[in-house]
Parts: sequence; C-alpha cells; structure tokens
Amino acid sequence: MKKAALHNLGCKVNSYETDAMTQLLEQAGYMIVPFGEQADVYIINTCSVTNMADRKSRQMLHRAKKMNPEAVVVACGCYAQTSTQKAMKDPAIDIVVGNNRKKDIVSILEEYFLKHEKKESETFLEDYVIDINNTSEYEDLEIATVTEHTRAHLKIQDGCNNFCSYCIIPYARGRIRSRNFDNIKKELIRLAGNGFKEVVFTGINLGCYDYDNKKLIDVIEMADTIEGIERIRLGSIDPEVITENFVQRLSKVKKICPHFHLSMQSGCDKTLKAMNRHYTCGEYFNKCNIIRKYFDDPAFTTDVIVGFPGESDEDYVESREFVKKVGFAELHVFKYSRRNGTAAAKMKCQVDEMEKTKRSDDLIKVGMYLTQAYRKRKIGIKVPVLFEEKTEINGKEYWVGHTKDYIKTALATEEDLQGKIAEVTLKDFLNNEIMLATC
Repeated sequence: MKKAALHNLGCKVNSYETDAMTQLLEQAGYMIVPFGEQADVYIINTCSVTNMADRKSRQMLHRAKKMNPEAVVVACGCYAQTSTQKAMKDPAIDIVVGNNRKKDIVSILEEYFLKHEKKESETFLEDYVIDINNTSEYEDLEIATVTEHTRAHLKIQDGCNNFCSYCIIPYARGRIRSRNFDNIKKELIRLAGNGFKEVVFTGINLGCYDYDNKKLIDVIEMADTIEGIERIRLGSIDPEVITENFVQRLSKVKKICPHFHLSMQSGCDKTLKAMNRHYTCGEYFNKCNIIRKYFDDPAFTTDVIVGFPGESDEDYVESREFVKKVGFAELHVFKYSRRNGTAAAKMKCQVDEMEKTKRSDDLIKVGMYLTQAYRKRKIGIKVPVLFEEKTEINGKEYWVGHTKDYIKTALATEEDLQGKIAEVTLKDFLNNEIMLATC
C-alpha cells in the first residue's frame, strides 16, 4: 500500500478539489498520511493568484522532495497550469497536472509507476496539462466528506470570463463552466447523509452558474429541499448577480444564511475602471440596498485592494469612505501585488510599497471598527449557532461555532455540541475575533 500526502494552497475551490483527490486516492487503495510525514507520493495543489503564491507553491514542492527524495512529487493546479514549462524543468517535480485533470490523478500515477517499472525514459508530463482556455468541459469531482467537521464547501462552477486587469485566474482556470445540476443534488444528499449540516457553494465566478437553463438561484432553491442540510451559505459573488428577482427568491429560501461576500476590490470608480471591473460604486451600493430590503441587517463582507497602479491619495480616501458608507461586517484588505502576465503589471504609476503598507494599515483599522460596530448590534439577540469544535481560550474551554451571519461565537458548557445547532444569546466580546454567548 503506497502512502500519499496532500497539501492545499489557495482558495476554497482548491480545497474542495484537494478533498476530492484525497478520496479518489483512498478509493484506489492509497494510505493518506499527514503532509509532514514520509510518503511515497506528495501532491501539492498549487496557487498562482500572485507572484508570492507562485513562490510558496515552489517552496512547498521543494519541501516535499526534501522530506523524501525518492517520493513522487506532483504539482497540481494553477501554478502547474500557468507555469508549465518552468514546473517541468524543476528537479523537485516529477509530474505536472494542470486544471481539469485532477479527476485523473489515480490513472496519472498508475501510468507514471508503470513507465518507471519498465524503465522508460521519455518524459510525458505534457500530457497532463490541457489548453484550459479552449475547453468547455466541467471537471466532475465529487466528495462525500471534507476536512472540516460540520461545514462542506461544494464546488459547482469553474472558470472566469472577466479578465480583471490584475488577475491571472482566467488563464489558470479557463472560461466559465458549470456542474451538472443533478450531480450537485446527489452530492448534497451524500453530504447530508454523512452528517454535514451546512453547505457553502463555491466557484471561481459563482454567480455565473448556468447549466441546462438552471441558474445559481435554482441550485439554492433545490438545496433548500434536501433533508439534513440546515444551512446554505454562498461563497464570493459578483454584484452583477444581485437583482430584485434573485434576492426576492433568495429571501424565501428558509435555510439561506444572510451573509454575503460581495466582491468589490475598490470603492473608487476610477480604480474600478482601471481594474476592468464592470460596475460603479453607485451600482454596488444599490445592490447592497436590494439585499437589505429583503434581509434584516445582513452581514456584508468583501475584499479591497489598496495601492493599485495609479491609485492616488485622493482615490484611496474615496475608497475608504465608500467602505464606511456600505458598513461591512468584515473587510479583507490586500496590498496590490504585481502579477506577471496581467495587464496591471505593465501599468505605469506603480504605487510605492511603503505607501501600500500605510494605506493597508489604515484600512484594516477601519475594517476592525466596522466589524465591532456590526457585532455590537447583535448583543442581546438570540441566535442559532452551528458549533464546530472545542477550543481553549484564556485557559478556559469553550465550544466555538458560527452564527448564520458568520459571527464566530464561543459558549462555555459541559454539553457535547459537536456538529449541533443551538440557540444562544450573544452577550459580549470574548476577544477581537470571538463573541461570548450564553444559553
């Protein structure tokens, strides 16, 4: 029995695919071991969203080869897709597997071992990286269980057609493709049967789901009927998906979580245009108001890039003030990172790193203030929490989980709450990240 160790880098879509490959290997008779242990096969599902992500991917591949020089090291995913030739020349890497070929991981390894047993010397790495930009096939990967205990991320869409000026992902993931609607339903039933109460729909551009005239809202409404699934949460969605009809239908879904990660990137129209984002701040704000019309005090979260090429001090202030206007429940702040192969990398007026850091630090403080303000409004309210794990905080044990609007919550109790949903009252702040609850 060969031992395999897998390591995931990057987004929730990557995480889902890593879980799926893990289960394919288990079914094929591999023993799955932690990544830090000796293994016969190391599989790294790489990320390529930034130059730093590329570097981390290479470092992890080299670390695997050092752990066992005799092991087969497999580079999977986005770095393998966008930097195929570089990966093939790397002595630490034995096999390169691009996107849309992860479902074949078992047969790829079988072919590799067979060729080496026959001492065939020819390289065959090219066979496992397809032209991702010229495929309409959705890669059907499935899971029955996941690395998290209570929440399952379920990939239903791949690819992106937006070509934002800072982003390499369309070149790594290809054009938009959607998963078979009936296959999604079957997986939901499987996950519910294995005890998962919450499902998070994910995709590279989730709002673009479109299979046989079924849209994202149809998937959500179908999931609402699955017995055992008690919560439905959405991954990141672009503002374009938010329409009066979509939100009106969404508000009738009993299991939906009022937590919306609404992609923004900047609160300045000039910067949004330079990013090739297809909306204005005014349109974005109107989308938030549509959601607020149907949901009581929903949690809005988003990502904001600071220091994009050409962003002046005035542009940054405009973006910061728009963030305050929306009133996000949580803010993820990123300094612009130059990504080779994108339009933004060639733009003039690149912002100084010290200035990026200054703006980032400032916006993080704004985000922390907004988070505290949102959570203060919830104090004294009775809410259901899905408890996930027991954790020691400041020398005391708590059960920790999340509310439907994704507030991390801790409850001190002797009762075993693993995987259970319990009604609690939010009482106070335990620390900057967690709220304290009482029964």
